[in-house]
Amino acid sequence: MELDLLEAMVEERENVRYLPGVKFPPNLNAQPNLKECVDGARDILVVVPSHGLRDTLTALKPLLGPDSRVCWATKGFELHTGKLPHQVVAEVLGTDRPMAVLSGPTFAKEVAAGLPTAMTIASSNEAFGRDLAVSLSSDLFRAYTSDDLVGVEVGGAVKNVLAIAAGMSDGLGFGANTRIALINRGLVELMRLGVALGANKETFMGLAGMGDLVLTCTDNLSRNRRMGLALASGMSIEEAQEEIQQVVEGVMAAEAVKEVADNLGIEMPICQQVYSILYEGTSPRAAVETLMRRQLKSENDRH
Repeated sequence: MELDLLEAMVEERENVRYLPGVKFPPNLNAQPNLKECVDGARDILVVVPSHGLRDTLTALKPLLGPDSRVCWATKGFELHTGKLPHQVVAEVLGTDRPMAVLSGPTFAKEVAAGLPTAMTIASSNEAFGRDLAVSLSSDLFRAYTSDDLVGVEVGGAVKNVLAIAAGMSDGLGFGANTRIALINRGLVELMRLGVALGANKETFMGLAGMGDLVLTCTDNLSRNRRMGLALASGMSIEEAQEEIQQVVEGVMAAEAVKEVADNLGIEMPICQQVYSILYEGTSPRAAVETLMRRQLKSENDRH
């Protein structure tokens, strides 16, 4: 985040670029200096895009105390390594401290407006997960716990790619039938990849799986869905990114998911077509035709 934006947040007590009109509560302060930000804090929440996670953790590492506990709300595979966030965290910070991931269907604008919201906290440390759930929960915000870091993180990574597909489908006027087929078959792809990586299949029926997927695919607060709508209208990725004015995780996620799926030999046709549109110049309409002409098979076919 640029220093001038952080300084403006200190002065205005508001994120005027990304969450205008929402004043910080009295117990929330913006701090441009990372050392001062984490000084004296036991629990640290890292919320950065996936491409910035490793650098942020590297800067954070020498500032952590022996009892520091780290959680993150980063979604996505690390590009070119195929690592999930918890693997990056373990590689940079080691495995001898409690760690957790926060994920689920949570648009910041609605959380800030005080609208009822639920999400998932996954941690291999039961006590840490429970402490976080208690600390974050309120009358309007409910946190559920899980021990499936892989499943929760795969859900957060793949749903952004599928949301771009849903946006393109709606932008092309394909209708509700197409949208629900895309979401349903997208969920199958997400589960297929997650199980191959060691996730619990049941996780994908929860908030961090189906919940986050449906939200991101169907509501225009989703940056990834808006990217798909923009591409369907004929915009380039660069033009769409300029219009959205925020990081669209699904663009980089499409490349990372393809790399991971290819390495594992996992078939993910919808994600493959999104990658083809973003990186190989395939038109959205041609991608749909390719998907519809695929060989017929059983709905329960694992491939």
